[in-house]
Amino acid sequence: MHIQVNDDIVLKRLEADDAESLFALTDASRHHLREWLPWVDGTVHIRNTRDFIAFCEQQHAANNGFNAGIWYKGELTGCIGYHAVDWANKKTSIGYWLGERYQGNGIMSGSCRAMVDHAFHELGLNRVEIRCGTGNAKSRAIPERLGFVNEGLIRQAEWIYDRFVDHIVYGMLRQDWNEGAGAHGRQESGN
Repeated sequence: MHIQVNDDIVLKRLEADDAESLFALTDASRHHLREWLPWVDGTVHIRNTRDFIAFCEQQHAANNGFNAGIWYKGELTGCIGYHAVDWANKKTSIGYWLGERYQGNGIMSGSCRAMVDHAFHELGLNRVEIRCGTGNAKSRAIPERLGFVNEGLIRQAEWIYDRFVDHIVYGMLRQDWNEGAGAHGRQESGN
């Protein structure tokens, strides 16, 4: 899978050859990522990244999700993906992270917009969720910017190293996306 977001941003499936770049990106952003992502401390060697990519390949082969690298101007800058696809209920959730030095360039907003559009128009899904830690303002800004509805709070939804984190659940329905949120977002990104 390959999604051209705009002239600068491409989303493409992670491959074994990406392990070194992905591990280096994770390692360079370790402190920044650790605050909100529970897998960071377990990614201490390139083999951990290779295992993650192998998992992503299995997930994709089973038609149960998709993880992409985010390339900005030819450089791997982060990841975005469908955690799992619930085909029976036509829904998925999106997760994402970006290397610290790449933030503030519209990379994640454009990437997330493209993944939502793909979920609705290519996969035929009806609902997309994004869950974010309540204190993760940068991550929460993405669904808010894209017009997702804040559907509520899940208390103590995730254990991250030494504390429970509450999550906000954001939801978008295909009908709402088609009636305004998606069209507005495509105009902003030049798509």
